[in-house]
Amino acid sequence: MNFKKILFLLVTGVSITSLGIAGCAPQQQDLEAGTQPSTLTGQTETEIPAATTPTTQPQERPGDVPYVPTPQPVVDAMLKVAKVGKNDLLYDLGSGDGRIVNTAAQKFGTQGFGIDIDPQRIKEANENAKKAGVSDRVKFVQQDLFKTDFSKATVVTLYLLPEINLKLRPKLLSELKPGTRIVSHAFDMGDWKPDQTLTVEGKTIYYWVVPDKVPANLR
Repeated sequence: MNFKKILFLLVTGVSITSLGIAGCAPQQQDLEAGTQPSTLTGQTETEIPAATTPTTQPQERPGDVPYVPTPQPVVDAMLKVAKVGKNDLLYDLGSGDGRIVNTAAQKFGTQGFGIDIDPQRIKEANENAKKAGVSDRVKFVQQDLFKTDFSKATVVTLYLLPEINLKLRPKLLSELKPGTRIVSHAFDMGDWKPDQTLTVEGKTIYYWVVPDKVPANLR
């Protein structure tokens, strides 16, 4: 075999090897990326339909309230007054960065369901759940509060506005089971008198328990 042919084969062989390495890397990366567990369901990302991924949905309408996080001492007090525990299912209405749901899961082992209409907040809440190590106990869903079924909740937390609280009140009282605890940061629910009111660092917290019989004036 002459020198030119040997040189040609060597050059060709190196090129083929180089192309083989370059071609395998993206496939391996895709495989690895496709088998990462989801922070929402525990399934692999490839098994989650796009329609159920909250951050891929366009925001259907403007939010009802501006995003203002609840201070952590107030979060702690809200969970304490509601006596949340590992057997509760907490729904946070307007969950923002997820701090109420994530704190309940982290400190008390509570299962939590956060609802927010803003996809950016859902993304942030999921990232925070992952950092807190509670992704297996919480879920955040991009959804309209007024289209959400609250009936499974044993505890409901909210930091909205007075008019939104009043608008939600009939829905909460009709869907929630008697004995369900409701805790609101800053705003009450009109003539539905709270069972308890407390102040934490200048912030007011209102606490109610859904009664066995709802008075007609509150429906």
